[in-house]
Amino acid sequence: MPHDTDVLGAPYTAETIGFPPDDEGPVVATLVHRPADVGSRQGPRAVLHVHGFADYFFQTAYAEWWTARGYDFYALDLRKYGRSLRPHQTPNYVADLREYFPEMDSAWYRITERDGHDHVVLSAHSTGGLTVPLWANERQPPLAGLVLNSPWFDLHGSTLMRTLGTRALLEVGTRLPMRVVRRNVTGFYTRSLHHDHEGEWGFDLAWKPIMSFPVYAGWLRAIRLGHAELHAGLDVGCPALVLTSGRSALPTEMGEDVHQHDIVLDVEQIRRWSPALGRHVTYVGIEGARHDVVLSRADVRERVYDELERWVTAYVD
Repeated sequence: MPHDTDVLGAPYTAETIGFPPDDEGPVVATLVHRPADVGSRQGPRAVLHVHGFADYFFQTAYAEWWTARGYDFYALDLRKYGRSLRPHQTPNYVADLREYFPEMDSAWYRITERDGHDHVVLSAHSTGGLTVPLWANERQPPLAGLVLNSPWFDLHGSTLMRTLGTRALLEVGTRLPMRVVRRNVTGFYTRSLHHDHEGEWGFDLAWKPIMSFPVYAGWLRAIRLGHAELHAGLDVGCPALVLTSGRSALPTEMGEDVHQHDIVLDVEQIRRWSPALGRHVTYVGIEGARHDVVLSRADVRERVYDELERWVTAYVD
């Protein structure tokens, strides 16, 4: 497929990759690319990034951090997300996280075989931070490193919800996969990010809505099965860095708690399960960070990138 100028503008390009149709019709994924900065290239190095739920790639400052260090940057908008969402599709829905593996395979082939990169770092955020380690564990690609930004490693809630609630969910998700799962969505998180509200970032609210997208029982079943696989232990085969906020919160109004905590996931769960990634894992909780740590306020972002720089220098470069 030809590479078109991306919605982010030059030098970002986007390549649409087609896959066999599912029960809703044609399926595509989108591979976004920004080349390494002129004069910074240090050989065939690249990063492949995967977004979270109700999300897509727009974090250009993160991409440019890597390209300034000589890495080609690639980002994959998975099927039914962002650039890859089509009118006939249920946004963000799959019944099995392995439905994403062909997209990861195709991106990996293009980056390594077609474009010639042999030093590749995987990067992922939130739900992507669950899918990507599962893919790496199963495929065992030769990775230089793995960076996970607030990965979704467990269900946020009580022990009862995570045990008996999960058993009920697995049954409902099998029998009634398109049943909507009720949840409390405040819109605070996306408001804290978007420049038309309380944030500083520009992104498409059709692709990342203030009130998120509906969650379906079949999709949540897929997530819980992925959690179980992670909890049993993985081996991603490379040094891994897990970055989170220092603390979580469940605010009831818009305010400083929204801006200075992870209000989406429980960071203590992430810290607990990070060692399950493999034998070489670094965990860093950053005080004052948001759920997407690279979209935190400027002073906190600086600390995020300091931690990333320290880890890349020590273990990847």
